[in-house]
Amino acid sequence: MNYLSIEQLKNAWVFKHKSLPIDELELTKIKPMTVQRSNVLWDTFISRHNDHPDFFQKGDWPFDKSNWLEQGKWEGLWDSEEDGLPPLIAEHLSWDNNTVVYFCCERNLIIETTWLVFKQYWKNFLFMDDGSILIGKKRNEAVQFNNTGYFKIGNKPSNNA
Repeated sequence: MNYLSIEQLKNAWVFKHKSLPIDELELTKIKPMTVQRSNVLWDTFISRHNDHPDFFQKGDWPFDKSNWLEQGKWEGLWDSEEDGLPPLIAEHLSWDNNTVVYFCCERNLIIETTWLVFKQYWKNFLFMDDGSILIGKKRNEAVQFNNTGYFKIGNKPSNNA
């Protein structure tokens, strides 16, 4: 088994927050991975050396400034009544709605969903904004969300695709 139920997730409340409701059918499309599966994906796509974004260092692609193109602010839009993602993210990630995406919080916590579901419920995901990285399956584009209210867009190196 590669997935946990939402109820098994220690941060399950982020997807059940009353001010940001998620349709029950859509909730089934938000799939926290088991620790074992998360570890494999983290090691393959994020870092073999460090288990949390706070500890990235030379040798980890997210640490290398040359992999990041631009920075923007997500917090103001998150606090607003607007539903859409910050335009810079939406433009950078021009993925099909059915693209599988991974919201990588730390080595033991990765959540799989589709690009459509992430776009609709990104505010819920960003309760977990501690350096989390959003990547797409078989895609090089990436976004990192920081608890400062800023994000950065960039690309993983091809050997990390």
